[in-house]
Amino acid sequence: MRRLPLLVLTLLLTLLLAACGGSEERDTSPEDVQGETPTTETQPEDDGNGEDDGGGGEGDAEAGAALFEEQGCGSCHVLADAGSTGTTGPNLDEAQPSYDAAFQQIQNGGGGMPAYDGLGEDAIADLAAYVSERAGG
Repeated sequence: MRRLPLLVLTLLLTLLLAACGGSEERDTSPEDVQGETPTTETQPEDDGNGEDDGGGGEGDAEAGAALFEEQGCGSCHVLADAGSTGTTGPNLDEAQPSYDAAFQQIQNGGGGMPAYDGLGEDAIADLAAYVSERAGG
């Protein structure tokens, strides 16, 4: 009697392994790729004026200032330029985040801050430019 359940279990395991394809690796990459792979620049382009853009990246800091207010960022963050005195999130004047750090934090959230990836990359770039250019000022 004991052999029957063991035989059934062995048979089921054998069938499961066969259905999963065993340990054979499969290549799931496309065989015919057309077009170019998009690239992401992490450094702002030199605008030729010989000045440091202050880590502002590709965003528009003026548009970012309006978004900072519209999105209610000041309710959590201190940023003197915005006249905000929030106490929930980090003091941006003290943190002085780089453009890349601000962009990543706004897009992905973390540490209690929600992700704002729904704003779109242009708006996030504008906010990141505003915060990185004006923090500590």
